[in-house]
Order: sequence, then structure tokens, then C-alpha cells
Amino acid sequence: MTTKRNRVSAVPAQIIERRILLIRGRKVMLDRDLATLYQVTAIALRQAVKRNQNRFPPDFVIQLTGEEAEVLVSQTVIPSRRSLGGFFPYAFTEQGVAMLSSVLRSERAIMVNIAIMRTFVRLRHTLPPTNYSSRGLLSSRKNVTGSSRWCSMF
Repeated sequence: MTTKRNRVSAVPAQIIERRILLIRGRKVMLDRDLATLYQVTAIALRQAVKRNQNRFPPDFVIQLTGEEAEVLVSQTVIPSRRSLGGFFPYAFTEQGVAMLSSVLRSERAIMVNIAIMRTFVRLRHTLPPTNYSSRGLLSSRKNVTGSSRWCSMF
């Protein structure tokens, strides 16, 4: 018998992996991708974060700059600047994703978070922290206006 819990937890790890990015040297997921997985709107997700700012310190969530958003658009991670709705995306670290389940408070959020946490842990064990390019990062790492910040996808 398939229960609701089993159906929700069936988010394939490959889908989650494709949505994990390396931004500012940290593995993160964008608010729009998390919203899709949680089946909520990106606006609702951002509002939940804003209502609970004390749960999301700077090492849990990053708001991308205009330059970083442009890099994501150029790498087709985001279809266009217009799709951002006038807001720069939030990027959630593993800890930020874990905190999201406490503010979204749905069965789906809990189960999706479990799948995401398992994916982050698996990536941590399979990817050496200093040699990302040997494990399939996009080879086109783009510098953002000469700074040391860059964005890549797994």
C-alpha cells in the first residue's frame, strides 16, 4: 500500500542534484527551485522567510546580487531576469533548507526536506571539497565582474 508519505518522499535525488548550485563557494538551492519542490509559490516561500528572519542568519540564506542573477540567467539556470518578478533570488544553504521545514510546516515540506538533506549529505561524501570540477560541475564557471565570486551547477 502506497501512503501519502511514500509518494511525497519519492522526489528523485537526480532532480534535487540538478537544482543544487555552487554560489560564493557554497552549495545552495534557489528559492524558486525549492518552491517548486515544496509545491508553493516562490513569493509564499520568501514571505515565510521574511516573517521568520531570526531563523535565517546570513550563513543559512543569501540574497543574490544583480550580477549573480545575471550569471544565472546567462547559464540558463533562470530563464530571464523578468522571471524573478523584480526580486533577486534567495539561495539557501543546507542549513537554510533544513530551517525551511519549520516555517513552511507542511507534510510535503518535511518529506522534501528529508530528500534534500539526504542529497546534500551524499554529495558531501562523494565530492571532495577542493576538487569540484572532477565530479561534473559545469566547466563554464563565470567570474562576476572580476570578483572571486562565481556560480556553477552540479
